[in-house]
Amino acid sequence: MEDAGAAHTHCLECNIPISEGVATVRTARGVFCADCFARLKQQAQQILAAQSDNIDFTRAVTGAVLGGIAGAAVWWGVMIATHVSFGLVAIVIGVAVGKGIVTFTGGKRAQSLQVLSVAVATAAYAVGTYLTKRTFILEYLHQHGKLGDLPLVPTSPSYFFGVVSAGFHLFDLIFLAIVVQQAWKIPAPVRLPG
Repeated sequence: MEDAGAAHTHCLECNIPISEGVATVRTARGVFCADCFARLKQQAQQILAAQSDNIDFTRAVTGAVLGGIAGAAVWWGVMIATHVSFGLVAIVIGVAVGKGIVTFTGGKRAQSLQVLSVAVATAAYAVGTYLTKRTFILEYLHQHGKLGDLPLVPTSPSYFFGVVSAGFHLFDLIFLAIVVQQAWKIPAPVRLPG
């Protein structure tokens, strides 16, 4: 807190003139009298605390799963349309999962939602990887006159991981890290600065 130097300064909240010797708080927006600033800070803290209260986890999971399905489908669709496995498009998975959670929970944000978001985005990334690699494997087999049948829905976990790990590159981990970073960031609780 500091004393206002100018006699013509007014509190941004209550608009009372601030004279010399009156306790004030100077922010990037301007000057507030100490009472208004304390009240506004308390209101902001209550609003921010409410962002993590009464979370409907059923809706959160629904939003995450729908976002994951949509993100994986977009990634797979872009790959089918372009015939290029462009991993950077996979970022849409992390964004869709995070936005799905925030949207379906009415704007709730919490660390538990971040963990959910990362788990679902990672699973959706694996599914998207399976679908894109499956498509490329089938195209390769067809071009070389070989018959191959890779089911759309994998028959076992080992089969799924076999397809996902085929042709694994370091960039796959980098793209996964970006997906996870987006999924973690979007439902993160908003905090007051300082």
